[in-house]
Parts: sequence; structure tokens; C-alpha cells
Amino acid sequence: MITAVHFRNFKVLRSAAVRLEPFNLLIGPNGSGKTSLIQAMLRLRTLAALPVTHAHELEGQRPEGPRIEFAFGAPFREVRVILGCNTDELVCNQLVVDHPPGADGERQWTELRDWLRSIRAYLFDHYAMAVPAKRADGAELASNAGNLAAVLAARRAAEPAAMALLEDEFRRVMPEFSALVLRDAPDDRVELAARLAGGDEVVAADSLSQGTLYFLAILALAYAPRPPGVVCLEEADRGVHPRMLREVRDALYRLSYPRDAGLDRAPVQVVTTTHSPYLLDLFRDHPEEIVLADKQGQAATFKRLTDREDLRELMQEANLGDLWYSGILGGVPGQ
Repeated sequence: MITAVHFRNFKVLRSAAVRLEPFNLLIGPNGSGKTSLIQAMLRLRTLAALPVTHAHELEGQRPEGPRIEFAFGAPFREVRVILGCNTDELVCNQLVVDHPPGADGERQWTELRDWLRSIRAYLFDHYAMAVPAKRADGAELASNAGNLAAVLAARRAAEPAAMALLEDEFRRVMPEFSALVLRDAPDDRVELAARLAGGDEVVAADSLSQGTLYFLAILALAYAPRPPGVVCLEEADRGVHPRMLREVRDALYRLSYPRDAGLDRAPVQVVTTTHSPYLLDLFRDHPEEIVLADKQGQAATFKRLTDREDLRELMQEANLGDLWYSGILGGVPGQ
């Protein structure tokens, strides 16, 4: 996984480093660098697919101007990657790779590059999800989940066991529905709908709630037989009732901790953001998974919540959501 990211003179992240775990919940005010972290990962994915510059070609010099440095876990601990960015436009167009010399180092970079290309980021759009999707677009969930119907139809046809698990979980969390319906639409498209429990009435996607559609998209990721290596999800709480947030957390946990779900596959690194104190409360037993983005003036920083020596004492007096909302933990607007 990506173990650390260090920003230098990138937007509000003048000198900000963040350690990353298998699961990472980012909290903090608007403009504090949460989205910049996700965008940096996406840029890393894009540039990893292109020709790169090797560190030895620069004769020991690092890129000038803003840069973003990445460190990785085993078996890639000896590999370092730097994104070099344009000072004026803050567009990162240079990828510098530093790996051990020789064939073994080249092999490490080749394997790491393949994994980096599996990074995905999502910001769901319920309007796009309600439109019938082209069946040909069902191979992988789009960044806005606009092809959710096609993804589910393809999975039902090719991997019915995986789809059955998803539907079972959907019915458990939302017992008002008895089944997902995937109907043919014009121009070789497929439309998503859901059948109400206790009858034959079918509710089309454009009449399903925003939260229902977003939760379905999260389930599509969580129950994917071959999920991405890294999943970045902006606003995991968006459109979801506070009582359903535990289900959202547990679905995302299924990605990061597959063995706990009885799955024999590699863990997926999850980076997700929230503005919900209710979702934050659900991490009381795992504060090590929380990253606090803090903004002081025009500069922002990251820190793990467990870096606070007084955290346990504070948590004895109040829940995490109240501690954050009140400003005691930091990471709130107007500081």
C-alpha cells in the first residue's frame, strides 16, 4: 500500500506529510487538502502509465518547484516516487522514480506501476446513476457510478454468486426492497430498479432515494470479486441517513479487511472523506484510522488522530463527533 505522502509547496500543503493505513477516514474543513490528497493519487496513477524519469538520470537532483513524494509498503519499501509539478499552474507532469539498481529494481518498479494503475476515485452522482447505462460499459464502475446498472447486469451474468451476496446485503440493510431489477432499455442499455417487498411494484432508479443509490454503488465496490488496489471515496456520508452510516463503514471495511469477511484476496487501501460527526463516532474503537486535516491561515497539515497524547483522556469525556464539532480536536473552519 501507499504508506506515506509528503507535499511540498503544493497549494495549501506547503510542507505536509500524512501516514496512510489500510483504511483512512479524512476529516477537516473545506480547503484543507483532503481532495488534494485524492487528486495526487489519481495523478500518480495517470503518470505511472507513461514513460518516467529515473532518479539516476537527474544526477541526484530532485525536481524543482512543488512536488509530491510517495512511499510504499513491502515489497516496495525501497522504491520512492516523486511527482514534479509546474510552479505556475500546479499541474504535476513529471514522475521521478528512485528504485534499487539492476534487474531487481526494475522488476519492483514494473510490479508497483501495475498496482498503481489500479487506483480509483469516486464521487457518486445519483442523477447519472438514474439514467439507463450502456451494457458495454459494465466492466468497471465509473468514477461517478453512472454505469452502475451496467456493472450490476454484467456481474449478474458473469459472476452470479458475487451478485447474490451483494443482493443479500442490500435486502438486509434495506428490507423495504425484495430484489434488484435490471431491465432492458433502448439502444442496448440497461436500467436499474428495485422491487418493493410484499408485492410486485417496481421502483425505477430515478425514483429511488439518493442514499439508496449511493449505498448500492458502495456495495458494488465492496462485493466486487476483483476490486481496485486503492479506493478513494469522497463524502462517504453524502445522502445517507445517520442510522445507515455503520453499514457504509462496514461495507468499506470489507474492502480493507477481507479476511474478517472470510475473503481470500489482497486488501484494498481505502481513503475516504467525511464531514459527518456521526460517521466519525463509529471509529471510536479505531481512532488510528482517522486523519485530521487542519488549516491555519493559508497553510494546511495532516496528522493522525492518535498522534494526540491526550486523545484517550478526551474520549472519556465526550464522543469523537462532539470533540471534533466543538473544535477541541482541531480540523474545523475558522481556526
